Amino acid sequence: MKLNSITNRYIFKEMFVPFSINIFIFAFLFLMTEMLKIANWIVNYNLSLWAVFTLIFYTMPMFLTFIIPMSVMLAILLTFLRLSSDNEIVAIKSCGMSIYGLLPPVLLFAVFGFMLTLFLTLYAGPRSKASLEAMSLKVATTNMDIGLKERTFNDTFKDVMLYVNKIDVHNKKLIDVFIEDKRQADIISTVVAPEGRLISEPEKYTYHLILSNGTIHQTNPKERSATSIQFNTYTLSLNFKEQFASAARQKKGREEMNVAELRQYIEKLAGEDKEAFLKAKMELHRRYSLPVACLALGLLAFPLGIQSKTAKRSFGLILCLFFFFVYYLLLTAGYSFGKSGVLPPAIGMWFPNFVMTGIGVFFLFKTGKDRSLKLDLLAQRIQLVLTKFYRVKRTP
Repeated sequence: MKLNSITNRYIFKEMFVPFSINIFIFAFLFLMTEMLKIANWIVNYNLSLWAVFTLIFYTMPMFLTFIIPMSVMLAILLTFLRLSSDNEIVAIKSCGMSIYGLLPPVLLFAVFGFMLTLFLTLYAGPRSKASLEAMSLKVATTNMDIGLKERTFNDTFKDVMLYVNKIDVHNKKLIDVFIEDKRQADIISTVVAPEGRLISEPEKYTYHLILSNGTIHQTNPKERSATSIQFNTYTLSLNFKEQFASAARQKKGREEMNVAELRQYIEKLAGEDKEAFLKAKMELHRRYSLPVACLALGLLAFPLGIQSKTAKRSFGLILCLFFFFVYYLLLTAGYSFGKSGVLPPAIGMWFPNFVMTGIGVFFLFKTGKDRSLKLDLLAQRIQLVLTKFYRVKRTP
Protein backbone atom coordinates (compact mmCIF):
# COMPACT_ATOMS: atom_id res chain seq x y z
CA MET A 1 0.00 0.00 0.00
CA LYS A 2 2.85 2.37 0.88
CA LEU A 3 4.59 1.62 -2.42
CA ASN A 4 1.39 2.29 -4.32
CA SER A 5 0.89 5.59 -2.52
CA ILE A 6 4.45 6.80 -3.17
CA THR A 7 4.37 5.69 -6.81
CA ASN A 8 1.00 7.32 -7.45
CA ARG A 9 2.13 10.64 -5.97
CA TYR A 10 5.34 10.50 -8.00
CA ILE A 11 3.52 9.82 -11.29
CA PHE A 12 0.86 12.46 -10.56
CA LYS A 13 3.53 15.14 -9.99
CA GLU A 14 5.44 14.08 -13.11
CA MET A 15 2.43 14.93 -15.29
CA PHE A 16 2.30 18.61 -14.33
CA VAL A 17 5.47 19.68 -16.13
CA PRO A 18 4.47 18.44 -19.62
CA PHE A 19 0.90 19.63 -18.96
CA SER A 20 2.09 23.18 -18.20
CA ILE A 21 4.39 23.21 -21.22
CA ASN A 22 1.59 21.96 -23.48
CA ILE A 23 -0.80 24.64 -22.18
CA PHE A 24 1.78 27.35 -22.86
CA ILE A 25 2.63 26.11 -26.37
CA PHE A 26 -0.98 25.58 -27.49
CA ALA A 27 -2.11 28.88 -25.98
CA PHE A 28 0.68 30.64 -27.87
CA LEU A 29 -0.29 28.92 -31.14
CA PHE A 30 -3.97 29.77 -30.69
CA LEU A 31 -3.07 33.39 -29.95
CA MET A 32 -1.01 33.52 -33.13
CA THR A 33 -4.15 32.64 -35.09
CA GLU A 34 -5.85 35.65 -33.47
CA MET A 35 -3.02 38.11 -34.06
CA LEU A 36 -4.51 39.42 -37.32
CA LYS A 37 -7.77 40.18 -35.54
CA ILE A 38 -5.94 41.84 -32.65
CA ALA A 39 -3.76 43.82 -35.08
CA ASN A 40 -6.93 44.96 -36.84
CA TRP A 41 -8.31 46.26 -33.55
CA ILE A 42 -5.07 48.10 -32.80
CA VAL A 43 -4.94 49.70 -36.26
CA ASN A 44 -8.64 50.61 -36.53
CA TYR A 45 -9.33 51.61 -32.95
CA ASN A 46 -5.96 52.75 -31.59
CA LEU A 47 -6.21 50.43 -28.57
CA SER A 48 -3.89 50.74 -25.61
CA LEU A 49 -1.65 47.87 -24.54
CA TRP A 50 -3.87 47.29 -21.50
CA ALA A 51 -6.96 47.03 -23.71
CA VAL A 52 -5.20 44.49 -25.95
CA PHE A 53 -4.26 42.34 -22.93
CA THR A 54 -7.85 42.60 -21.69
CA LEU A 55 -9.15 41.36 -25.05
CA ILE A 56 -6.70 38.45 -24.96
CA PHE A 57 -7.75 37.64 -21.38
CA TYR A 58 -11.42 37.51 -22.40
CA THR A 59 -10.55 35.32 -25.41
CA MET A 60 -8.46 32.72 -23.56
CA PRO A 61 -11.27 30.70 -21.85
CA MET A 62 -12.75 29.83 -25.25
CA PHE A 63 -9.37 28.49 -26.38
CA LEU A 64 -8.60 26.68 -23.13
CA THR A 65 -11.74 24.54 -23.35
CA PHE A 66 -10.11 22.82 -26.35
CA ILE A 67 -6.50 23.14 -25.21
CA ILE A 68 -6.87 21.46 -21.80
CA PRO A 69 -8.21 18.05 -23.03
CA MET A 70 -5.39 17.78 -25.57
CA SER A 71 -2.82 18.91 -22.97
CA VAL A 72 -4.09 16.27 -20.51
CA MET A 73 -3.77 13.60 -23.18
CA LEU A 74 -0.23 14.61 -24.15
CA ALA A 75 0.89 15.06 -20.52
CA ILE A 76 -0.17 11.49 -19.64
CA LEU A 77 1.38 10.11 -22.82
CA LEU A 78 4.72 11.94 -22.41
CA THR A 79 4.96 10.98 -18.73
CA PHE A 80 4.55 7.27 -19.43
CA LEU A 81 6.79 7.46 -22.50
CA ARG A 82 9.57 8.69 -20.22
CA LEU A 83 8.81 6.15 -17.50
CA SER A 84 8.82 3.36 -20.08
CA SER A 85 12.03 4.46 -21.80
CA ASP A 86 13.80 4.75 -18.42
CA ASN A 87 12.60 1.22 -17.47
CA GLU A 88 10.72 2.63 -14.47
CA ILE A 89 7.56 0.81 -15.53
CA VAL A 90 9.52 -2.48 -15.54
CA ALA A 91 10.87 -1.68 -12.05
CA ILE A 92 7.38 -0.90 -10.74
CA LYS A 93 5.95 -4.12 -12.19
CA SER A 94 8.83 -6.13 -10.70
CA CYS A 95 7.74 -4.90 -7.27
CA GLY A 96 4.41 -6.63 -7.76
CA MET A 97 2.31 -3.68 -8.99
CA SER A 98 0.13 -4.34 -12.03
CA ILE A 99 -0.55 -1.94 -14.88
CA TYR A 100 -4.00 -1.33 -13.43
CA GLY A 101 -2.31 -0.15 -10.23
CA LEU A 102 -0.95 2.83 -12.17
CA LEU A 103 -4.44 3.97 -13.15
CA PRO A 104 -5.31 6.05 -10.01
CA PRO A 105 -2.85 8.94 -10.73
CA VAL A 106 -3.92 8.89 -14.40
CA LEU A 107 -7.60 9.11 -13.53
CA LEU A 108 -6.93 11.71 -10.84
CA PHE A 109 -5.02 13.88 -13.30
CA ALA A 110 -7.78 13.44 -15.90
CA VAL A 111 -10.32 14.51 -13.25
CA PHE A 112 -8.15 17.56 -12.56
CA GLY A 113 -8.37 18.47 -16.28
CA PHE A 114 -12.08 17.70 -16.22
CA MET A 115 -12.70 20.13 -13.34
CA LEU A 116 -10.66 22.89 -15.00
CA THR A 117 -12.51 22.52 -18.30
CA LEU A 118 -15.88 22.26 -16.57
CA PHE A 119 -15.18 25.53 -14.74
CA LEU A 120 -14.37 27.18 -18.07
CA THR A 121 -17.41 25.87 -19.96
CA LEU A 122 -19.93 26.53 -17.17
CA TYR A 123 -18.67 29.78 -15.62
CA ALA A 124 -15.56 31.48 -17.00
CA GLY A 125 -16.38 30.93 -20.69
CA PRO A 126 -19.88 32.49 -20.74
CA ARG A 127 -18.77 35.43 -18.60
CA SER A 128 -15.68 36.14 -20.69
CA LYS A 129 -17.74 35.92 -23.89
CA ALA A 130 -20.23 38.47 -22.54
CA SER A 131 -17.40 40.75 -21.37
CA LEU A 132 -15.69 40.45 -24.77
CA GLU A 133 -18.89 41.46 -26.59
CA ALA A 134 -19.46 44.41 -24.24
CA MET A 135 -15.88 45.64 -24.57
CA SER A 136 -15.93 45.27 -28.36
CA LEU A 137 -19.13 47.31 -28.54
CA LYS A 138 -17.69 50.01 -26.28
CA VAL A 139 -14.54 50.27 -28.37
CA ALA A 140 -16.53 50.42 -31.60
CA THR A 141 -18.87 53.16 -30.34
CA THR A 142 -16.17 55.42 -28.90
CA ASN A 143 -13.02 54.99 -30.99
CA MET A 144 -14.04 54.67 -34.62
CA ASP A 145 -13.21 58.25 -35.54
CA ILE A 146 -9.88 57.95 -33.72
CA GLY A 147 -9.13 54.57 -35.23
CA LEU A 148 -9.49 55.60 -38.88
CA LYS A 149 -6.06 55.61 -40.44
CA GLU A 150 -4.82 57.42 -43.51
CA ARG A 151 -4.14 55.29 -46.60
CA THR A 152 -5.38 52.16 -44.83
CA PHE A 153 -8.27 49.91 -45.90
CA ASN A 154 -10.80 49.56 -43.07
CA ASP A 155 -13.05 46.48 -43.16
CA THR A 156 -14.65 46.83 -39.73
CA PHE A 157 -18.15 46.87 -41.16
CA LYS A 158 -19.54 43.80 -42.85
CA ASP A 159 -19.51 43.99 -46.67
CA VAL A 160 -18.12 47.55 -46.58
CA MET A 161 -14.54 48.58 -47.34
CA LEU A 162 -13.52 52.13 -46.38
CA TYR A 163 -10.39 53.96 -47.49
CA VAL A 164 -9.36 57.53 -46.60
CA ASN A 165 -6.34 59.16 -48.21
CA LYS A 166 -5.97 61.96 -45.67
CA ILE A 167 -7.60 63.00 -42.39
CA ASP A 168 -7.88 66.68 -41.50
CA VAL A 169 -8.06 66.42 -37.71
CA HIS A 170 -8.33 70.19 -37.18
CA ASN A 171 -11.40 70.61 -39.42
CA LYS A 172 -12.68 67.05 -38.79
CA LYS A 173 -12.73 66.22 -42.49
CA LEU A 174 -11.90 63.09 -44.47
CA ILE A 175 -10.07 63.84 -47.72
CA ASP A 176 -10.31 61.59 -50.82
CA VAL A 177 -12.71 58.92 -49.62
CA PHE A 178 -13.17 55.57 -51.36
CA ILE A 179 -15.91 53.11 -50.35
CA GLU A 180 -16.82 49.67 -51.68
CA ASP A 181 -20.31 48.66 -50.54
CA LYS A 182 -21.54 45.06 -51.11
CA ARG A 183 -24.48 45.12 -48.71
CA GLN A 184 -27.09 45.24 -51.46
CA ALA A 185 -27.81 41.88 -53.10
CA ASP A 186 -26.18 41.41 -56.54
CA ILE A 187 -25.02 45.04 -56.63
CA ILE A 188 -21.57 46.40 -55.91
CA SER A 189 -21.51 50.12 -55.16
CA THR A 190 -18.28 52.07 -55.37
CA VAL A 191 -18.41 55.57 -53.89
CA VAL A 192 -15.67 58.12 -54.54
CA ALA A 193 -15.72 61.59 -52.98
CA PRO A 194 -13.10 64.33 -52.48
CA GLU A 195 -14.21 64.94 -48.90
CA GLY A 196 -16.54 63.79 -46.16
CA ARG A 197 -17.33 63.85 -42.44
CA LEU A 198 -17.97 61.03 -39.96
CA ILE A 199 -20.77 61.50 -37.43
CA SER A 200 -21.55 58.87 -34.79
CA GLU A 201 -24.82 57.98 -33.05
CA PRO A 202 -23.74 55.56 -30.29
CA GLU A 203 -27.28 55.13 -28.98
CA LYS A 204 -28.34 53.81 -32.42
CA TYR A 205 -25.08 51.89 -33.00
CA THR A 206 -24.63 53.80 -36.24
CA TYR A 207 -22.06 55.99 -38.01
CA HIS A 208 -23.10 58.41 -40.73
CA LEU A 209 -20.51 59.15 -43.38
CA ILE A 210 -21.57 62.40 -45.07
CA LEU A 211 -19.82 62.76 -48.44
CA SER A 212 -19.72 65.80 -50.75
CA ASN A 213 -19.42 66.24 -54.54
CA GLY A 214 -18.71 62.65 -55.42
CA THR A 215 -19.76 59.79 -57.67
CA ILE A 216 -21.51 56.47 -57.09
CA HIS A 217 -20.64 53.64 -59.49
CA GLN A 218 -23.01 50.66 -59.31
CA THR A 219 -22.40 47.35 -61.09
CA ASN A 220 -24.52 44.24 -61.33
CA PRO A 221 -22.34 41.25 -62.35
CA LYS A 222 -25.34 39.00 -62.98
CA GLU A 223 -27.07 41.40 -65.34
CA ARG A 224 -23.76 42.82 -66.61
CA SER A 225 -24.99 46.36 -66.10
CA ALA A 226 -23.34 49.49 -64.70
CA THR A 227 -24.55 52.97 -63.74
CA SER A 228 -22.89 56.13 -62.44
CA ILE A 229 -24.55 58.84 -60.34
CA GLN A 230 -23.14 62.26 -59.46
CA PHE A 231 -24.12 63.74 -56.09
CA ASN A 232 -23.66 66.94 -54.13
CA THR A 233 -24.32 65.32 -50.73
CA TYR A 234 -24.56 61.63 -49.98
CA THR A 235 -25.01 60.02 -46.56
CA LEU A 236 -23.83 56.47 -46.03
CA SER A 237 -25.05 54.86 -42.81
CA LEU A 238 -22.84 52.20 -41.26
CA ASN A 239 -24.47 50.06 -38.58
CA PHE A 240 -22.32 47.92 -36.31
CA LYS A 241 -25.21 46.34 -34.41
CA GLU A 242 -24.77 43.02 -36.26
CA GLN A 243 -21.10 42.75 -35.30
CA PHE A 244 -21.98 42.92 -31.60
CA ALA A 245 -25.58 41.73 -31.75
CA SER A 246 -26.00 40.41 -28.21
CA ALA A 247 -24.28 43.35 -26.55
CA ALA A 248 -26.20 45.86 -28.68
CA ARG A 249 -29.52 44.22 -27.80
CA GLN A 250 -28.42 44.11 -24.16
CA LYS A 251 -29.50 40.49 -24.37
CA LYS A 252 -27.28 37.48 -23.87
CA GLY A 253 -26.49 35.12 -26.72
CA ARG A 254 -26.56 31.38 -26.02
CA GLU A 255 -22.77 31.27 -25.58
CA GLU A 256 -22.99 33.99 -22.93
CA MET A 257 -25.76 32.37 -20.86
CA ASN A 258 -25.13 30.33 -17.74
CA VAL A 259 -26.58 26.83 -17.58
CA ALA A 260 -29.82 27.87 -15.85
CA GLU A 261 -30.43 30.63 -18.40
CA LEU A 262 -29.60 28.30 -21.26
CA ARG A 263 -32.09 25.67 -20.02
CA GLN A 264 -34.82 28.31 -19.77
CA TYR A 265 -33.92 29.53 -23.26
CA ILE A 266 -34.23 25.96 -24.61
CA GLU A 267 -37.64 25.51 -22.97
CA LYS A 268 -38.79 28.79 -24.48
CA LEU A 269 -37.66 27.75 -27.98
CA ALA A 270 -39.23 24.28 -27.87
CA GLY A 271 -41.82 24.06 -30.63
CA GLU A 272 -41.09 27.60 -31.90
CA ASP A 273 -37.72 27.92 -33.62
CA LYS A 274 -36.28 24.47 -34.42
CA GLU A 275 -32.93 25.73 -35.71
CA ALA A 276 -32.27 27.94 -32.67
CA PHE A 277 -33.55 25.16 -30.39
CA LEU A 278 -31.06 22.62 -31.81
CA LYS A 279 -28.16 25.08 -31.58
CA ALA A 280 -29.01 25.84 -27.97
CA LYS A 281 -29.21 22.12 -27.14
CA MET A 282 -25.83 21.58 -28.81
CA GLU A 283 -24.35 24.39 -26.73
CA LEU A 284 -25.69 22.83 -23.52
CA HIS A 285 -24.27 19.38 -24.33
CA ARG A 286 -20.97 20.92 -25.47
CA ARG A 287 -20.41 22.42 -22.02
CA TYR A 288 -20.44 18.96 -20.44
CA SER A 289 -18.99 16.80 -23.24
CA LEU A 290 -15.76 18.80 -23.64
CA PRO A 291 -14.73 18.37 -19.96
CA VAL A 292 -15.48 14.62 -20.17
CA ALA A 293 -13.05 14.48 -23.13
CA CYS A 294 -10.24 14.87 -20.56
CA LEU A 295 -11.24 11.50 -19.05
CA ALA A 296 -11.71 9.76 -22.41
CA LEU A 297 -8.48 11.03 -23.99
CA GLY A 298 -6.49 10.56 -20.79
CA LEU A 299 -7.58 6.92 -20.56
CA LEU A 300 -6.53 6.41 -24.18
CA ALA A 301 -3.10 8.03 -23.70
CA PHE A 302 -2.17 5.78 -20.75
CA PRO A 303 -1.75 2.46 -22.65
CA LEU A 304 -0.19 4.25 -25.65
CA GLY A 305 2.57 5.60 -23.41
CA ILE A 306 3.30 2.22 -21.82
CA GLN A 307 3.16 0.27 -25.09
CA SER A 308 5.62 2.64 -26.76
CA LYS A 309 8.42 0.85 -24.92
CA THR A 310 8.02 -2.03 -27.34
CA ALA A 311 8.16 0.25 -30.39
CA LYS A 312 9.64 3.57 -31.34
CA ARG A 313 8.64 6.35 -28.95
CA SER A 314 7.49 8.47 -31.87
CA PHE A 315 4.82 5.89 -32.76
CA GLY A 316 2.96 6.51 -29.51
CA LEU A 317 3.11 10.27 -30.05
CA ILE A 318 1.94 9.95 -33.66
CA LEU A 319 -0.98 7.76 -32.63
CA CYS A 320 -1.89 10.13 -29.80
CA LEU A 321 -2.07 13.09 -32.19
CA PHE A 322 -3.93 10.95 -34.71
CA PHE A 323 -6.59 9.96 -32.18
CA PHE A 324 -7.02 13.56 -31.06
CA PHE A 325 -7.43 14.53 -34.72
CA VAL A 326 -10.08 11.81 -35.09
CA TYR A 327 -11.79 13.07 -31.94
CA TYR A 328 -11.86 16.62 -33.31
CA LEU A 329 -13.25 15.42 -36.66
CA LEU A 330 -15.98 13.43 -34.90
CA LEU A 331 -16.77 16.44 -32.71
CA THR A 332 -17.00 18.76 -35.73
CA ALA A 333 -19.16 16.29 -37.66
CA GLY A 334 -21.35 15.66 -34.62
CA TYR A 335 -21.88 19.38 -34.12
CA SER A 336 -22.83 19.88 -37.79
CA PHE A 337 -25.21 16.91 -37.81
CA GLY A 338 -26.67 17.88 -34.44
CA LYS A 339 -27.48 21.50 -35.24
CA SER A 340 -28.97 20.49 -38.61
CA GLY A 341 -31.22 17.88 -36.98
CA VAL A 342 -29.66 14.85 -38.70
CA LEU A 343 -28.63 13.49 -35.28
CA PRO A 344 -30.02 14.21 -31.81
CA PRO A 345 -27.85 16.88 -30.12
CA ALA A 346 -26.85 14.48 -27.31
CA ILE A 347 -25.49 11.88 -29.76
CA GLY A 348 -23.75 14.52 -31.87
CA MET A 349 -21.77 15.90 -28.93
CA TRP A 350 -21.22 12.73 -26.87
CA PHE A 351 -20.42 10.19 -29.58
CA PRO A 352 -16.71 11.23 -29.86
CA ASN A 353 -16.25 10.62 -26.11
CA PHE A 354 -17.82 7.16 -26.36
CA VAL A 355 -15.54 6.24 -29.29
CA MET A 356 -12.35 7.41 -27.54
CA THR A 357 -13.35 5.72 -24.27
CA GLY A 358 -14.05 2.45 -26.09
CA ILE A 359 -10.66 2.52 -27.84
CA GLY A 360 -8.94 3.43 -24.56
CA VAL A 361 -10.57 0.55 -22.65
CA PHE A 362 -9.65 -1.90 -25.42
CA PHE A 363 -6.00 -0.74 -25.44
CA LEU A 364 -5.88 -0.82 -21.64
CA PHE A 365 -7.23 -4.38 -21.54
CA LYS A 366 -4.58 -5.58 -24.00
CA THR A 367 -1.84 -3.73 -22.12
CA GLY A 368 -2.98 -5.21 -18.80
CA LYS A 369 -2.71 -8.69 -20.35
CA ASP A 370 0.83 -7.85 -21.55
CA ARG A 371 -0.30 -8.07 -25.16
CA SER A 372 1.34 -5.85 -27.73
CA LEU A 373 -0.76 -3.22 -29.47
CA LYS A 374 1.65 -3.34 -32.43
CA LEU A 375 1.97 0.43 -32.43
CA ASP A 376 4.60 0.40 -35.16
CA LEU A 377 2.20 -1.44 -37.49
CA LEU A 378 -0.67 0.90 -36.59
CA ALA A 379 1.48 3.99 -37.14
CA GLN A 380 2.76 2.69 -40.48
CA ARG A 381 -0.78 1.98 -41.70
CA ILE A 382 -1.95 5.43 -40.64
CA GLN A 383 1.03 6.99 -42.40
CA LEU A 384 0.24 4.96 -45.55
CA VAL A 385 -3.42 6.06 -45.53
CA LEU A 386 -2.46 9.70 -45.03
CA THR A 387 0.10 9.51 -47.83
CA LYS A 388 -2.46 8.07 -50.26
CA PHE A 389 -4.98 10.70 -49.22
CA TYR A 390 -2.43 13.46 -49.78
CA ARG A 391 -1.54 12.13 -53.24
CA VAL A 392 -5.20 11.81 -54.26
CA LYS A 393 -5.87 15.33 -53.05
CA ARG A 394 -2.99 16.72 -55.12
CA THR A 395 -4.01 14.85 -58.26
CA PRO A 396 -5.68 17.34 -60.68
